[in-house]
Amino acid sequence: MPVPAQNDEQATDEQLAALRRLTQRHVVHSHGGRVVWRMLGAGRPLVMLHGGHGSWLHWARNIEALAEQRSVWVPDMPGYGESDAPADATLASLLQRLGGSLDRLLGPQTPIDLAGFSFGGLVAAHLAAVRSGVDRLALLGAAGHGGARRPSAPLIAWRDVVGDAAALRHVMRHNLLAHMLHEPDNVDALALRIHTDACLHTRFRSKSISRAGGLQALLGRVRGTVRMAWGAHDLTATPEVLAPELAACHPNVGCAIVPSAGHWVQYESAPAVNAMLRDWLA
Repeated sequence: MPVPAQNDEQATDEQLAALRRLTQRHVVHSHGGRVVWRMLGAGRPLVMLHGGHGSWLHWARNIEALAEQRSVWVPDMPGYGESDAPADATLASLLQRLGGSLDRLLGPQTPIDLAGFSFGGLVAAHLAAVRSGVDRLALLGAAGHGGARRPSAPLIAWRDVVGDAAALRHVMRHNLLAHMLHEPDNVDALALRIHTDACLHTRFRSKSISRAGGLQALLGRVRGTVRMAWGAHDLTATPEVLAPELAACHPNVGCAIVPSAGHWVQYESAPAVNAMLRDWLA
């Protein structure tokens, strides 16, 4: 595998530094731990939740575009990135701390919209099912559907090569193509950095929760409109089969399949997804 050029690494450093400067950082203490949020923009709040083995930077290519119309709030969920791990490894603990931090930031009755990616989609559905004032819920490659997954190349255990930068880069590139992105050219220096840093800082294990199901029942309790999208090559589901099944769970659901994209659809097809979300959430 080719080693990224030094200028690619420098450009990635500059991109991430610019995004950190652009966004406001909020540290909120909730239920015995801190949750770190990033915010950009003004207007009705849009809360966006990242996936498992992720961070707020799962939305790196979406925050600025969506903040043109909204105030965008993006956390490192408990057990990810800069945020403290929950008291135990349960979804209930994560939801309690995350929801509490959201209430402290915005107020429990403040109308919001929610977007969630992968495991964050399941978390967003949980929040939307119990929180008042959620008018719109957007789910991208949402976990928790309990359905079949497409065959994929096996992931390589990255923890075995931590400390060897070249080997870790090779493993992360392999894993991104095996699970997250469809087109090899989209595994760029920025995607590698975001994915690697997120994996290294993940302390909450979401896999068993994501595979356990429950999304259908949650959608039946959501009061606002629901929109769902998948990359056409998402390996975590078969969108053509899953979309009508999930749509039957809620009276106001719209579904979309984004061509030429894998699971991390909002990164791989950022312009299309940004336009779609702006339309959905208008």
